[in-house]
Amino acid sequence: MRILILGAGPAGLTAARTLRELAPSRSVDPAITMVSAESFPPYSPPAMADHFLTGREETLYWQGKDVCDRLRVDYRPGAPVEAVYPEQRQVLLQDTRYLDYDKLIIATGSRLHAPLDGYDLPGVYNFKSLAAALELIDHVKHGDVKNALIVGAGFIGVEVAVLLQALGCAVTIIEKQWLMPNILDEETAELVRHDLEHRGIVVHEHTEALRFFGRRRVKGVKLVNGETLHADAYVAATGVKPNVEFLEGSGLDIGWGIRVDNRMRTSLPNIWAAGDVAETFDRMSGERYVHAIWPNATAQGEAVGRDMLGFSADYEGAERMNSMKHLGLPIMAVGESTGQDTLRRRDGDTLRKIFLDDGRIVGFRLAGDIRGAGTYRALMLKGTDVSQFGEDLLDPRFHISRCVSPEVLYH
Repeated sequence: MRILILGAGPAGLTAARTLRELAPSRSVDPAITMVSAESFPPYSPPAMADHFLTGREETLYWQGKDVCDRLRVDYRPGAPVEAVYPEQRQVLLQDTRYLDYDKLIIATGSRLHAPLDGYDLPGVYNFKSLAAALELIDHVKHGDVKNALIVGAGFIGVEVAVLLQALGCAVTIIEKQWLMPNILDEETAELVRHDLEHRGIVVHEHTEALRFFGRRRVKGVKLVNGETLHADAYVAATGVKPNVEFLEGSGLDIGWGIRVDNRMRTSLPNIWAAGDVAETFDRMSGERYVHAIWPNATAQGEAVGRDMLGFSADYEGAERMNSMKHLGLPIMAVGESTGQDTLRRRDGDTLRKIFLDDGRIVGFRLAGDIRGAGTYRALMLKGTDVSQFGEDLLDPRFHISRCVSPEVLYH
């Protein structure tokens, strides 16, 4: 059985590892080939900031640089995909080579989504790949870039701002709404803004960029209000989009991402999709969504490997869950950021908000003190009616309180 994996991120690598671990129990020994557009061994995108700050490689190459050798995977880096031909069971690479497969896993991740003119000018960087990030970091460390302007303050934009400031770069960040608007409510985002400003990062909220401008190289950013901002380097952090362009004409059912079922199967036989490229169901709402975070990618990769070998592989659905590791202020954001009712407690830089619909937790935001997050998440996923606990839910010690019995959480 020839298995071809497109992409070497957490979803693709987890699928390969699952296949190798489970294949002996099915008395099969699949030939696994993995291709990647990047020239590095499989790495962890969330670990890039830590790697640039500390130089450590063990977290960046989370399964080891030799993981493909250990898994007996024929790894082919620097091999972007041009097209997929399902009827022929072939994949065309950009270097005009064809690869045959019996079963295909598409785990090509996501790329920068920048709906701004000029985003592709030289001097505009992004952090959606190790190669792209390395170029900017090298310039910063060599002193060529002393100040940077980041357009977009989502999760990636804020992490990049903190990283560049820690490396000695003066940083300005602009965002047309508030910080991390897809993750945080405005009040929680205010605490993040205070933390960034305390570090010396200049934050302009409710400030919309119109375009990057320049001829041969970017010279500045034009704002909607007519102002112009300048820096030594510019970072586009305006969002991400699944890498699906090469699938045009393939016959796959594609929305924002590749639509899959609860076993990560696509609309065509012998093709699965996982990770940032897969449009799955939200675990709470049931709506289709691309949940581009690490835990979802690894869970989906495992589900693909299991289903491909005929094991039970029902995927329970993706979650919305983020945590900020590099801020001085710990942040945990899970689920929705609104609800029919809100429980709220604030004490200085500590904020706890729990959002409820019909007495059930649909999301929560914790800042400054993230104790209880595990309990809240368990209650949310279980759909437990927590109305009986009222304001007691906001107690950081709630997760060890005797008012929550094991029967409530796990039965």
